[in-house]
Amino acid sequence: MRLFIAEKSSVALNLARTLNCEKKNGYYEGNGNVITYARGHLLELKDSVDYDPSMEVWSLDKFPFIPEKYMYKIKTDRKSKKVDLWCKKQIGIIKKLINRDDVIEVVNAFDYDREGSLIFFLLNAFLGNKKKTYRMTLNEWTPDAIRSNISTMKLNSNYRNQEIAGLCRQQADWTLGINFTSVSTLKYTKGRGKYPLSIGRVILPTLKLIHDRDMEINNFVSKDYYELKSTFTTDKGNYDGTLFIDNNTKFNDKRILENIKNKITGKSAFIKDKKIETSNKNSPSLFNLNDLQGYITSKYNGWTADKVARIAQSLYEGNGKGGYISYTRTKSRHLESNPEFINKTEKVLEILKGNSPYKNDIKFHNKKTVFDSSKVDGHGAIIPTYIIPKELNSDEMLIYNEIKNRFLSQFMPPAKYENTKIITQIKDTDVLFKTTGRILISEGWLKLFDKDVQEDMLPQIDNGENVNVDKLNILTKQTKPPRHYTTKTLFETMENCGKKVDSNAENDSMLSNVLSGYEIGTQPTRASTLSKMNDIGYVKMKGKNILITDIGINLINLFPVKELMDVDFTGKLEKTLSDIEKGKFTKKQFMGIIKNLTIKGVNQIKQSEGVVIDFANEMTKNSVGSCPACSKPIVESKKGYGCSGWKEGCTFVIWKKNAFLSKFGITTITKKNAAALIENKDGVIFGIKGINIKTKVIKKNDKYELEFDVEKKQIQSLGKCPECNKNVVENTKAYTCEDRNCNFVIFKNDKFLAKFSKKPTKTMVKSLLNKNEFHMKNLKGEKGDFECVLKLKKNGKYWGYEMNYK
Repeated sequence: MRLFIAEKSSVALNLARTLNCEKKNGYYEGNGNVITYARGHLLELKDSVDYDPSMEVWSLDKFPFIPEKYMYKIKTDRKSKKVDLWCKKQIGIIKKLINRDDVIEVVNAFDYDREGSLIFFLLNAFLGNKKKTYRMTLNEWTPDAIRSNISTMKLNSNYRNQEIAGLCRQQADWTLGINFTSVSTLKYTKGRGKYPLSIGRVILPTLKLIHDRDMEINNFVSKDYYELKSTFTTDKGNYDGTLFIDNNTKFNDKRILENIKNKITGKSAFIKDKKIETSNKNSPSLFNLNDLQGYITSKYNGWTADKVARIAQSLYEGNGKGGYISYTRTKSRHLESNPEFINKTEKVLEILKGNSPYKNDIKFHNKKTVFDSSKVDGHGAIIPTYIIPKELNSDEMLIYNEIKNRFLSQFMPPAKYENTKIITQIKDTDVLFKTTGRILISEGWLKLFDKDVQEDMLPQIDNGENVNVDKLNILTKQTKPPRHYTTKTLFETMENCGKKVDSNAENDSMLSNVLSGYEIGTQPTRASTLSKMNDIGYVKMKGKNILITDIGINLINLFPVKELMDVDFTGKLEKTLSDIEKGKFTKKQFMGIIKNLTIKGVNQIKQSEGVVIDFANEMTKNSVGSCPACSKPIVESKKGYGCSGWKEGCTFVIWKKNAFLSKFGITTITKKNAAALIENKDGVIFGIKGINIKTKVIKKNDKYELEFDVEKKQIQSLGKCPECNKNVVENTKAYTCEDRNCNFVIFKNDKFLAKFSKKPTKTMVKSLLNKNEFHMKNLKGEKGDFECVLKLKKNGKYWGYEMNYK
């Protein structure tokens, strides 16, 4: 009998269905296999108080605290601080299964990464397992992958270095965290531990990155610069140009441009040079986890990196129905280039493209832009598997489709652009103006994505042709500061250890650093680091920007252990963990560095200046509002907006996820929503398609909760439908008849009007419906701008336009 121990119950279910096992109490069994599961970590490092009861009360003289031997215990419940009963029960089940006489072999079916190896190692050691143990090394949890991997499993001892690296990471973070957090809290905060700081080897250099960027923005002094613009006119149309001298278009001295303007006023010009070139734009690389998090949080409102990681992990595990995507916590943007994996990927592509309207454009290839083992570290990029999901919620479908489309786009033609460059020379002078234009001539992979492509169309003019100088304007502009970090740009910077690099560029030097481990944190930890900084009050989110708070600024200015804020030092620590996995560094060497840093750092903090950071005051400044129960500040956390007086027993909270609102597609109560709910006793209205949901905070049975009142929304009619005389209304993509069986529709991306660089507007639609005409100006044609009177006209089954030119 062979015992599989999986990291989660959903993975165990995948294994059980593949191996035809029946469900038992806490495990599955059948056909010579037993399958059980954990729930992530079942064990944790003991707290300092477990080693020394006097550590119950913090005092500076008790630190540094470094145990001679690190010991473990069953995981505790975070709220009750008592043993987690589920973990205790499941460990008992696993122990009984391991000790069964008919169980000959044990299989480590945890995720094939550093953390998965650590969890299994601790559990295996805690239970004293001596039986032969094997390791599964899957990239996806599909039935085919499971069967294939079982037949090629190696002994778990072959992956000992990965376990040691995980052990070093865990024990180092515990040592640095418990010492620096405790001593810093005692030294720098009011309340002697009431509002603890959080200090660690990843959180502090990340905060320093945000601090330095925000200080650079705050200290930025904008400077004026000047550009000279000209509008040129011809019989074929108008175009704009920018003065350039030695390829420079920006000038600090306005007088230079004033002299040139005076010199050329009243003169005509001619086309000195015109060049037309085509260029290709390839699809961005396949996703790794941080790229996926950055892409989603940038593209869609209301998404956090934590949420993206959680949903991606769910798709990877497949909820017991086989994994829908490959391993998610990867840093790679390429796939393995061995023939077996290439053939497997081709089969997946054939399955997925069968459902695509662009299947004729999707052609498999094995180019290095996709398949390159030298750029894969452990696991390849995130791609779909051959299992097509059928029952996903809206969030899961969104993530799955983005991963699927990014995968399909790798095998589609590039987008092709026609780039035009015109150099216009003022007659009888050496003054030159530059004009560039770009139009999309072939969509290629862009077909997969709903994007508005910005085009700059230029009139059809030729070399040597005369043009008129219509307008000359000197524009005053200002230099701009760098942008605040967003989730996307922060994660890119952490991945590259503070170095500036394009994540889509093929930078072999930087890529080799990342793959060798030289980075801040890891793919799976960056989201939790950002979430923790936000929860504790070091940073705050303003839209999609990450801003440092006064607490964060004070901490960076006060904290004396500069090594922990040094991105280079942190990158070297992370690289050392990577080297331990490769057998190039030992646990003793690494932990020696950590212990020396801890002793030195704790003494530095003890000798530094004392109390400075007033958390209570900062909480008031950054609060969502005043608690209706006890009047203390309401503060934002990862899951909701709760009273800061929770330690004194106040239970008021507004959860970000609300089951009732989620039924209507409202996935998150935002900070702005929460503030309005707390402040406005009459409630807040959530308006969605067709209905208004009036929501307010009420007191019921001495507890506060949300009350909802749903009412139908009056939909604004733009006019009567020319087909059936019912109301025409606006939706996300079009202006349509309210009768779904009616064929009348005006799409917002109407291709006919797009030829003339126009889009339908609400004003236009109202005029067409109520006056049967609309006077449209500034349409772009081959002979220049023109005007027309637009009317609706039925062409067979569908409606179009009739244009009367003016």
